[in-house]
Amino acid sequence: MEHGAGASTIGGAPLSGDGPGLALADGRSPWALLAVVLFGLFSVNVTVTILAVSIPRIARELHSTQSTLTWVVAGPILAFGIIGPAVGKLGDLWGQRRIYLLGLAGAALMAGASALAWSAPSLITFRVLGAVEGAATGPASFALISLVFPLHQRVKALGFWSMVAAGGPVIGVVIGGPLVSAVGWRVIFAGQVPLCLVALAVAWRLLPETPRQSDRTFDWAGAALLAATATPLLFALNLGPQRGWSSPVVVGGFAVSPLALAAFVAVERRAVRPLVPLHYFSRRNFSFALAAMFLANAAYMGSFVLTPLLLQNVLGYNEAKTGFVSIARPLSFSITGPLAGFLAVKVGERVCGALGGVVLVVAMVWMSTIRSGSTAVHIMIGLALAGVALGISSPSMGSCITGAVERADLGVAGAAQQMMIQVGTSFGIQLMQSVQAARQSAVGAGAAFGEGYLVGGVLAAIATVAALCVRRLPRHPFDRAAVALAEAEVPAREWGATEGAPALLRD
Repeated sequence: MEHGAGASTIGGAPLSGDGPGLALADGRSPWALLAVVLFGLFSVNVTVTILAVSIPRIARELHSTQSTLTWVVAGPILAFGIIGPAVGKLGDLWGQRRIYLLGLAGAALMAGASALAWSAPSLITFRVLGAVEGAATGPASFALISLVFPLHQRVKALGFWSMVAAGGPVIGVVIGGPLVSAVGWRVIFAGQVPLCLVALAVAWRLLPETPRQSDRTFDWAGAALLAATATPLLFALNLGPQRGWSSPVVVGGFAVSPLALAAFVAVERRAVRPLVPLHYFSRRNFSFALAAMFLANAAYMGSFVLTPLLLQNVLGYNEAKTGFVSIARPLSFSITGPLAGFLAVKVGERVCGALGGVVLVVAMVWMSTIRSGSTAVHIMIGLALAGVALGISSPSMGSCITGAVERADLGVAGAAQQMMIQVGTSFGIQLMQSVQAARQSAVGAGAAFGEGYLVGGVLAAIATVAALCVRRLPRHPFDRAAVALAEAEVPAREWGATEGAPALLRD
């Protein structure tokens, strides 16, 4: 691997260390780097969903329809999922710091443009372009954290990363309505500009350069085919409820996606430098951890979208009370995520992943019991349980994914996780809403919402099984070698290991 000039500096000091975690040679704490990248990540992703509950108001202001304005929220979410793998790979090739800074700068520019939008199409365009730029901050921050923290400590840092990556958009939904009512949506995006610029300035000064693979070329064919796989799938999932699941556009999307996926796999198998090395999917800690995150986020976000509809349509809550009750979920997630990282160091990632899945099943069953006479406390308990569940499981599954890949592919690992979260989110939302809508006339509104939550419970149960299938991460200085050995299923004697090696590899 070759490195670009100046590729190993942090604030003028070299970035050294060749072990599981790179050491910052000037003695700066890796926790300072964590704070820097999370500040930037939050400044980008909190506005992805901030207009979700204010679409009717904005539609009237821009003389558009609500169905058109839904793409102000859906478009950026789709862009995050589609662009993520490409920018993750670019970070691996060109340096994570460079991609992270470009993402922040682009997000600031598009936030300013969004504040000046003159029509619905212009606002949608600027929000999608902002998401395309901002998508770089997710996998780049994930990779920077994974590079600096050693594997046995990484789960702690990823607890905070999960809190911001998943919690930012959820907080945006909760605070969006009151903020738009108080100051207007244009002021929100105008305010995002200095927020991103401050994050950019701090990151420019403090973030380390990471190794650049200047001898490798970008897999443009793989990137195009992966986008061709994700785009029709995500569009079909989002358009299904509006146009009908049997409409030509939706059916065509579901038909094109697997064909593009087959072409992607064929191209990647022959590629010298593939966008996503396919052999990682044979590693349990990569494939099962991704599956667990897909399913858990499907249940979590599916129920998150159902809940405001339940509160307003069945219990008669207004926007303010809905926002107040709903804050129980992001609040519990924000508290649990960082604490769960420390718990995982004690009991292991597999235990935390499974525990989070079980709590999520309990949360979905609890939410399924809500009826017109349910109290706010009853509802907030269910929402808090869901936040606790994802807060427990997400850092551990993220740590399993980083432990399963080579350091040169950490950006791809972060992007794969981000893509699975976005696809899982779209899948869960549409599945649970479709069940609720289909059953409402037969069983009544309250019971129909309950059945939707029970579908989420099934998804959470499968996520629990997937989490149980990951390997225990070794707590050992040679953790990466041990994980690689375990994933390859190579007998310890072929590795030339000491007699202590089998203890490192047991499940």
